[in-house]
Amino acid sequence: MAGHIIFQCPVCQTNRVTRPEPADAAVKCDGCGWNRNEGAQDFREGNVCRCRICGCDDLWRQKDFPPALGLAIVATAAICSCIACAWYMPITALSFLGAAALIDMVLYSWMGDMLVCYRCGARHRKSAMDEAHPRFDLETAERYRQQQLRQRQAGTPA
Repeated sequence: MAGHIIFQCPVCQTNRVTRPEPADAAVKCDGCGWNRNEGAQDFREGNVCRCRICGCDDLWRQKDFPPALGLAIVATAAICSCIACAWYMPITALSFLGAAALIDMVLYSWMGDMLVCYRCGARHRKSAMDEAHPRFDLETAERYRQQQLRQRQAGTPA
C-alpha cells in the first residue's frame, strides 16, 4: 500500500511530506537533502512497525481525519442549534445536534487510520499497518515529552 509521511525534518526543522516509492525506499527531505535509509527494518511482514523518520518503535493509531473539519461541523451545529433555541424551536435545535452526531459517526466509520510517532510526531498516512497497533497512551506520550524536556535542558538535540 503506497503511503505518505508528514514529518518535521530533523535537520532543517521544516514540515515536509514524502512518498517513498517503493514503500521501503529511503525517506528524505527535499529541502536540505537529509535522508534515512533503513526502510526494510521499518517493516515487519509488510506492515510499518517503527517510525520511518526517527526509528522509534512506539507508534499509535489515530483516525486519519482533519481536526479542523470536525471542529467546523461541531461549531456549525452548535451555532445553528443556539439560533433555533433562540427562536423557540427546540426540535430543530436538537435536530442540528443529532445531524452533527450522525455525520461524525459516519465519518468516523468511513475514515481510515494512520500511525503517529510518539517521539517525532511523524504521521504515516495510508501505510500498511498491523491491527495490533495501540491507540494513544498518555503515559507513553508523557514519557517522550519528559525525555525531550530533559534533552533540551541538557542542550542535546532531540
